[in-house]
Amino acid sequence: MNALESQLHYPMGDALPTAGSTIEVAPGVRWIRMDLPFALNHINLWLLRDNIDGRQGWSVVDCCISRDESKAQWEQIFSTQLEGLPILRVIVTHMHPDHIGLAYWLCERWDVPLWASATDYHVARLGAMGASAFGGESAARFFAAHGLTDPGMAEQIRARSHYFSNLVPAVPPSYRRMMDGDTLHVGARRWTCISGYGHSPEHIALYCADDGLLIGGDMMLPRISTNVSVYEVEPESNALKHFLDSIDKFRALRVDTLTLPSHGKPFTGLHIRIEQLHAHHRERLAEVLTACAERACSASDMLPVIFKRKLDLHQTTFAMGESVAHLHALWFEGRLHRTMCDDGIYRFSAV
Repeated sequence: MNALESQLHYPMGDALPTAGSTIEVAPGVRWIRMDLPFALNHINLWLLRDNIDGRQGWSVVDCCISRDESKAQWEQIFSTQLEGLPILRVIVTHMHPDHIGLAYWLCERWDVPLWASATDYHVARLGAMGASAFGGESAARFFAAHGLTDPGMAEQIRARSHYFSNLVPAVPPSYRRMMDGDTLHVGARRWTCISGYGHSPEHIALYCADDGLLIGGDMMLPRISTNVSVYEVEPESNALKHFLDSIDKFRALRVDTLTLPSHGKPFTGLHIRIEQLHAHHRERLAEVLTACAERACSASDMLPVIFKRKLDLHQTTFAMGESVAHLHALWFEGRLHRTMCDDGIYRFSAV
């Protein structure tokens, strides 16, 4: 446990759900943990005891990526953890593959609706359409314009044109929309939808004020900082400002809130974590500004400044997006000047 983590409290201690099992974190709220084949090697999913139109059952929050191992773990859950009751609906916090990848399969398996924000639902449908949707040549061109010009790396990025659709082969053909401020009735609980930006187009966290429970999705993680990136589909966004403004919405929540994150363990200390994330990004922004005061820098130049560890291809694409996000935050504030140089690369220098 690092120094920042030690300021938080983990009510479940070191307990983790094993494959195919759950841990009850509050009455009628069960924690599922599934493996991911990435450096970030797991995702947390949630079962909420529910009652819809007189039918008793469960709502699922988030789904995992589409792969046989994940489906097998879900089948174990169905057999042993549902108390003989059905799944009644599938809720996704946002459109990233580890959250929506199996939504189509779950909704079809149980003949139930998907609940999601409109923006993330439609972006996910676009991504599931195939090679022309995300990544590939357009991503390679975008990263090249920000300094990632290594031919081998560019070729690997081009080859990832089916990345999203491989993990999210389909999205349900219809959905129920969730919007900021909506009240979602799940069983006896009322959950308020809280929109968030910067990590995905329109992330929805769920907050139960009566019981002090927050299903934070990826907006509020205890151990790592959420990826906040600029990508080719919105090349001049101010993602970092959007993210920091979004997590400030959580300041109004109860001090004793139990946060249920998508990665890591359930924790209390939400307000401390908000401050930690602000401090983290202030430090990164200061490092970026110092580097750009010494010479004009591209986002690729920022990788060793912001990230102190060795990065694989998967991590490099996230890191490039995050580097652009930090440069853009300072650029929008007027603290950096952007120039398109003769070599076709954007470089930023201190004003």
